Amino acid sequence: MTEIAQQKYRKLKALAQQYKALLFDVDGTLADNMHAHKAAYVATSKEYGIDLDPILIDETAGWPTIAVAEEISKRYDTPLDKYVFAKQKSTIFLEQFVQQTLPVDYVVQVLLDSVDTHRIALVSGGTRSTLNVTLETIKLHGKYETLVCAGDTPEGKPSPQPFLLAAQQLEVDPQDCLVFEDGDPGVQGAIAAGMAYVRIDQI
Repeated sequence: MTEIAQQKYRKLKALAQQYKALLFDVDGTLADNMHAHKAAYVATSKEYGIDLDPILIDETAGWPTIAVAEEISKRYDTPLDKYVFAKQKSTIFLEQFVQQTLPVDYVVQVLLDSVDTHRIALVSGGTRSTLNVTLETIKLHGKYETLVCAGDTPEGKPSPQPFLLAAQQLEVDPQDCLVFEDGDPGVQGAIAAGMAYVRIDQI
């Protein structure tokens, strides 16, 4: 871990001590793989003749893939089957890009240090199958109590529903939860759920 990463780790660990439960986003928070997800979205969009601006993926960070597909369809005025698009994107990501994933070391270390002291959940807009591969790649599989992902709640981020479900499954009051995020939709969902949050990319 670099000195800057160590400083961020110490700040996050000190902050985490005030809470009973820690809720982590995965892509971009525990896993340094947003570049890979962007590449998969761009490659999938290209199959539909869409020259996707990757900034759209930054703007929708944390959204379920089917919701991102709907947004792409709307912005580029191109009819897409959101379920087919999501499946294609997931396949391309797993076949071509998942191995580029690295852990965000200073966030991962906070999680590992907290396994015996905190309740831990992962809350992601990704599909369970893709997340399982990502978590295996960064060696975090099984280091958490519950995983809330796309399809587990009627609404995904920025709705509070995924966060509230995680808190319910952990049997912890929302006000005792700290959410680790790297995108605005996740932060909006955490706030709406009555939880504290930290933007790991801005610490």
